[in-house]
Parts: sequence; C-alpha cells; structure tokens
Amino acid sequence: MSENVSAHVPQPVSTQRFAVVDVETSGLSLQRHHVLQIGVVIIDGEGAVLDRYSSLLAPRFRWWYRVGPTGLHGIHRRDLRAAPPARDVLTELAHRLDGARFVAHNAEFDVAFLHKAAERAGVELPIGEVLCTLRLSRRLDPQRQHSHRLADLCERYGVDLTRPHDALADADATAAVLPHLLRAHGIVTVDQLPVHTLRTRREGQARLAS
Repeated sequence: MSENVSAHVPQPVSTQRFAVVDVETSGLSLQRHHVLQIGVVIIDGEGAVLDRYSSLLAPRFRWWYRVGPTGLHGIHRRDLRAAPPARDVLTELAHRLDGARFVAHNAEFDVAFLHKAAERAGVELPIGEVLCTLRLSRRLDPQRQHSHRLADLCERYGVDLTRPHDALADADATAAVLPHLLRAHGIVTVDQLPVHTLRTRREGQARLAS
C-alpha cells in the first residue's frame, strides 16, 4: 500500500511580490497628525520594479490644516489643495497591497499611521505580516556599531536617495536596499523572511528610526 505524502516545497523568495511603502506625515501623534503623502513601489523578489504609485492626500478640514515640518518633507498647504481625498488614495493603496508582502523602513511608524488614516477614511487595508528593513539591518549589527537610518543604508549599499523624505523616493530607496539585506541574511526562501505582525495602535506617538 502506498501513501501520498505531501511534502512542503519552500517557495523561492524570488517569486515573492513586495509592496514597499513609505508615508510622510504632519507629525508624530496618531491622534493629532495625519498622513500627507503615500508612496508605494511593487517589486519582485529580485528587486525588479513592477509598479509605482504616489499621491498627496487632501485633508478633511482644509481651513485649519497644518502640514508640520515643511522644511523636512517639503509639503506645503497649497500642495494639498488639488490632492485627491484620502479615501481614494487609500483605496488605490489597498489594491496594490493585495497579495504582496508589506515592507517599510521602520514599519511600526508607517503601519501605525496607515491604520489610523484608513480608520478615519473607512477603508480596509490588507496589511498582514510585515517586513521591516530597519529590523533587518539591525539584526546584522547586534552591537549597534552603525547607523541604520535609510540614508545611511543607501550610502552603504550604493543606492541613490535623491529626495529624502519624499514618500516615493524613500520607497524607491527602500526597495533598492531590500535585496541587499536579504542577501546579507542569506534569505533564499519565503519561509526565511523574518516577518512580524504589528498591533494596530489607535493613539500615542509613533517612533522614528535611528
């Protein structure tokens, strides 16, 4: 008598689709501040770019809206006047996240603000397990001898970061850094990806990377 034994065949990481996301916000408070810009770059497991999307988000209350540190992200109130509603932008993002692994640099920050924005707009974002390039980089440097800011990783791996704190430029840079980090960790199958689930935070202050 023969038995059918179904063996688990590891999925090569080259077959995985990644949605690399970055957000620019008006501040750090989930209650008082808002997402101003979203950038997402879809890549395959070898780093080839499949799709790119970026948009500003129109504020709900235009007459008093504050954009925060313009000197950092370069976004002015006038830039938001013609921006599409947050609901439309987040719906576009949801389409691109579907079926892809969510990636961000300091994912805790981006995911917290995206969940809050989605809650306000009444949109469901398919964010499950996430892959954080900040965590990946720190795992290579347990003694914390190096900086793990995105700009420093770009310099380390020879990646251009032409417009820091522009959501799409940061997403592009993170997408370019990701394959270097995966190779440094020897990750060749999807099972080896050090993904984790982030709890939805509804209040407090999101933390920046260092």
